[in-house]
Formats: sequence, C-alpha cells, structure tokens
Amino acid sequence: MRIFLKTFMISFLAFVLFLSGIPFSGATAASRIKDLVIDLNVPQVKRDVTDYKLDLNALHVYKDGHFMIASENLKWQSSNKNVASVSQDGVVTLTGHNGKTFISVSDGKYRDRISIQFKKKQDKIIVGKERGARYDLIDNAIRHMSMEEKVGQMLMPDFRTWNGQNVTEMNAEIAGLVKDYHLGGVILFRENTVTAEQTTRLVHAYQEAAEKYGLLVSIDQEGGIVTRLQTGTDFPGNMALGATRSEELAEKVGRAIGQELNALGINMNFGPVLDVNNNPDNPVIGVRSFSEDPELVAHLGKAYLKGLQETGTAATAKHFPGHGDTAVDSHVGLPSVPHDLDRLKEVELYPFQEAMNAGIDAIMSAHVTFPEIDDTTAISRKDGTEVAVPGTLSHKILTGLMREEMDFNGVIVTDAMNMAAIADHFGPVDAAIRAVKAGADIVLMPVGIVEVANGLYDAVNAGEISDERLEQSVERILTLKLNRGIVKAEVEKSLDEKIENALNVVGSDEHRAIEKEAAEKSITLVKNNSVLPLSVSSEDKVVVVGGSGYSINLLATEVQRHHPGAVYINASGRLTEAQLEQVEGAKYIIVGTYTSSVNDRAENASQMVMTRQLIETGIPVIAVGARNPYDVMSYSEVDAYLVQYGFRPASFEATVNTIFGENHPTGKLPITIYNHDGSVLYGFNHGLGY
Repeated sequence: MRIFLKTFMISFLAFVLFLSGIPFSGATAASRIKDLVIDLNVPQVKRDVTDYKLDLNALHVYKDGHFMIASENLKWQSSNKNVASVSQDGVVTLTGHNGKTFISVSDGKYRDRISIQFKKKQDKIIVGKERGARYDLIDNAIRHMSMEEKVGQMLMPDFRTWNGQNVTEMNAEIAGLVKDYHLGGVILFRENTVTAEQTTRLVHAYQEAAEKYGLLVSIDQEGGIVTRLQTGTDFPGNMALGATRSEELAEKVGRAIGQELNALGINMNFGPVLDVNNNPDNPVIGVRSFSEDPELVAHLGKAYLKGLQETGTAATAKHFPGHGDTAVDSHVGLPSVPHDLDRLKEVELYPFQEAMNAGIDAIMSAHVTFPEIDDTTAISRKDGTEVAVPGTLSHKILTGLMREEMDFNGVIVTDAMNMAAIADHFGPVDAAIRAVKAGADIVLMPVGIVEVANGLYDAVNAGEISDERLEQSVERILTLKLNRGIVKAEVEKSLDEKIENALNVVGSDEHRAIEKEAAEKSITLVKNNSVLPLSVSSEDKVVVVGGSGYSINLLATEVQRHHPGAVYINASGRLTEAQLEQVEGAKYIIVGTYTSSVNDRAENASQMVMTRQLIETGIPVIAVGARNPYDVMSYSEVDAYLVQYGFRPASFEATVNTIFGENHPTGKLPITIYNHDGSVLYGFNHGLGY
C-alpha cells in the first residue's frame, strides 16, 4: 500500500508540475525527454567561431515542446582531435590544422553531432549542420504554446518600483506576474541595480520565476550618460569613442560592458545607439551618438556590437530609422524627421543597414514620425487633434522598410511605450496593438502589464492580430534566446557561484584600464592660446568654477590632486561680488560647463554668462565642456577649451591630466561646432595636440 501511495504521489506531483509549466527533474523529467540536440543544429541558430573557439549547448527536448540545456551525464567527443578538441561543457577549440571532425554529444540514450572543417589555406572554418525534423525545435515549441504564452514572450515590462519602493529584490507579486503572464523578458533600471551581489540575486530570482523559457533580462547600459548599473565600470559614452576614432577601443568597450552584464546575468543590452547626431540642438541623443558622420557611426557601432555579442550578450541598435536629426525629446513630445528615403539611406539608415549586415541581434524603433515614408495619421487621445503615426507604430517603417527593404530578420523592440510620444496620443493598449500589427516583436515597458496583455488577447481573439503574426515574433524571440544561450538549464549554476563570478568581473582591474584608456584618448583639445599644458608653482593660485549639480566638483577634486591649493567656487550662474573676490589674484581659472539642451548653451544662459564674466577678468581661462561639445559657441573668447563628452569620474581625471600635461590630447571632434549665426566655429575632425 505504501509503495502504491508513493508512486501515486510522485505521479500526481509530476502531473501538477506539468500543468503549471514548472520544469521538474529526476526520473520523471527523464521520462518526458524525447531527444538530445546540439543547439547549433537548429536551422535558425547562428554562432560565430571566435579566436578558434565555438560554444555549443546540448539541449534536451521535452514531449511538451519546450527545451532546456542538458546539464548532467553528458559526454562530448571529437572524432579528430588533430582538427579540434571539445571540453565536457561543449567548448570546441580548433587546433589550426587542416581537416574535418565530428563533434558529438550523448546522454547515454540520445546522441547528436555536428561537423567542423578547417581549410588552412583560406583560413576558413565550415560548420556543417545536421538536418531533419528533429531540429525544428522552435516550430515545435511554438505549436505547443497557448495564445497567452505567445503574447507573453512579446512583453517586456519594467519593475523599477513597487508600492513606492525601488525593486532591488524579488517579491511574490512580481514573480506572480512573470508566471501568470508568461513573460518573455524584463528591463532593469538604476533603481534595481545597487551592487553586483544584489543585482545577481535579483536577476537569478527573475529567471527562477520564469516558466519554460529563459527571460531576456535587458538594460540600457550604453556607457557615458546612460549607465544604468550603480555598480561596475563607468565607461565613456559613444561620442567619447567617436573622438578616439578607434574601432579597436570601441570593440574593447563593447566587450567589457558585455562581460559585466553577462556576469550579472543580464543578457540583453539596449545599445549601441546608432543615431547620427547631425542636429546640435538634439535634446535626447547628443553625446549618446558616436558622431554626425554616418560612416564613423557605422564603423564604431559595428565594432562595439561585435565586442558585446561575443560575450553572449544580445546587442540592440537604436533608434530606427534615426533619432539624430530631431529637436524634440520623444520622452515628452512627438518629434519629426522630414527627410525623404534617399536622404535617409545616405545618412540615418546607413549605420543600421551596416549593423544588420554585421548580424546585430535586435533593433529598437524610434517614437519619431517620418512623413516622407509614412504619412499615416491618427486622432490623438490627448487632445483630439490629428497626429502623425510614429515609427514604432508604423507598418510601412517596421515591416515595409526594415523587414522587406532592408532585409532585417532579427528582433524588433519598441522604444519604451510609457514615453509621452506614445502614451499620451495613443493610449497604452491601442499603442501595443498598433506596434504588434506594425511588426514589433517585443513591446517594451507597456503601461499596465495586465491591461496591455488582456488587450492583446482580445485583439487576437477578435481577429485583429492573427496567430500567424504572433508566431512570427515568437520564432524570432526564441531564435535570439537560442543564439545567445538564454535557455533554462536542467541544473543551474548555484547562486553562490554566480555571485563570486560577478564580484570578480564587474569593475575588474582590466575593465578599469579600458575605461581609463577610452577616457584619455577621447579628450579633445579644441582651442589653446598657448596656455596648456599648465605650468604652475605651489604658490600660484588656481581657481576652479562650476556647479556641483553638474558634477564640476569632480573637476575641482582632480585639479586639487595636481595642485592642492586650488580654490573651488561652487557656482552655475553669474558670480557674486564675494565670489569674484575669491578669483582675484589667480594665475589661471578652470571653469566647467555642463549643458544638455540648446537653451542651456544659449548666450544668455546662466553658465554661459558666468564663463564670459570670468573671461572679462583678464585672467587666462581654461574651459571644459563636461558633456556636449558645443558650449564654446557661447564663450568663444576663452583662452583654452577641452571637451570630455561625459561626466563620469574617469573623464574628469583624463581632462585634468591633459590640462597639467600628463595626458597628451589626441581626440578629434566627431561633430561640427557652429557659431550662433550658423557659421562653422570648429569643424568635424578638428583637434589640437601638444
């Protein structure tokens, strides 16, 4: 009787777990396995050989269609070790000798293989996939999915806060939403990522809450001014890399960012920004762009994404078709780009096409209207006026242009759906439906996950969105997950192992060295009336001026390391008589300005007035543009001017090292600086040295 009850309880538990979608282990799990497949044999999966190494995963395929990374009792073998060896965790290492080998894996019951051939003369590696119905894993998985599961794969909400508190650890309510709505991904923000250990625990908990398929855990870790991790290395941003002109350095930064994200369990980065910043008045892109030059953006963007994707972190180019030539922030309004398709192909679309050709995983759409491509309008829910439909909701842009004309087969992600350009005019549910119908695969940050999910269910049930349309997106999402190894494992690494790895990788000495190199090579000396490098004695008075709210206190701190007696005046507007008295007797003044909009650098803007006031003292003034390079247009009479393109500590350190001659400036302007009358003040590629 006891044996019967025990058997009954095991069977009943297995049945309950099966119904709930929770993976189970042991003999019951083994009985539900129907095959063992090498992931690279799946037709949709692509993976490059990097440094003569190739990572393979063995997947157990289950009778209910889902698949997991097989973790135990595996035996990997190479039929010709002169050509390549394989480790017992599926890492293939080529020797560099001519020939062909079969890499096989077995779990004792099922077996699969893949061939690898090396042709030395051509330095060519050929991977030969096996063929057959057994490898249609993705189609098989989709066939077993409910409509709700398919929709869930397409939703990527944020959980920045919960009941007014920052979400730094998992709670039952969020775990319930991940399960109940079969979520395919989440996005993290600075509120969620305090330390390496805490972030690793949170990401681990998200993956535990997911059902059959691993979560895409994403983040905007661009570098520079958009850095979401509170922990780790604060790499200079894209325009700083643009100033270096170094593809090698861009790749190193992309790889280091990917390594830190990967160590934390974050597997998708919303970067690089491939917008061409050819509008100095752009309030939202600016230094997030590599350059105003499409070719430079394309070259550095490809290098960055190569480094990023080689770490197993999915890269996402943004914001398609281009947010660079706008003067409105789509977080607060609906910008428009007036150019026709021919011009867009020459400028805005060029870096995106190059990234697509290079195999980028995903593209993020822009909440920007392009009337020359799509003049469709809708009635605004905000005020009843007629508004143009932005790229995120445009079938002509996402499907017609990106899919059909530019031949992109990867994942399309919307920009955040809570931004005013979308939420105000279209409403959360209607916007999500429009985005899916337009061709988006992932709806990012829907406003109200429950309402949006149910709205999409209703749209499918009403025939407004076809099941075929859902399946196209789910196939692309599962392909991305397989390509980047974002698949649940039957036996995961322990949380302790993950934390130990994260603590070793995040903020490592190697990454700090890359941060320092990028910062130093980015510093651009725009003007120098024989003032720099500074030569001062201990008795010389040096004054640093700038607002602490703009991080200029970091500039002062670095100056004081070189010249301990330097005086710091915390000011961001016209100086008082008392402050001017502090300036008296100075041999040099170093002033830092920080602007993020056209209004900030207008001639009558407070920091610009302050800087000109300092110039009028007759004391030599060295100005530092701590973010946008354009500040000098409003104080062009300054004696020296340097640009650092961001406000992170490494950039301030590199700037001050340059001022005092310890770093020789090599940066070149990746943009043009104009006068207020539109004439050129300093041209693209301008940069002085010592």
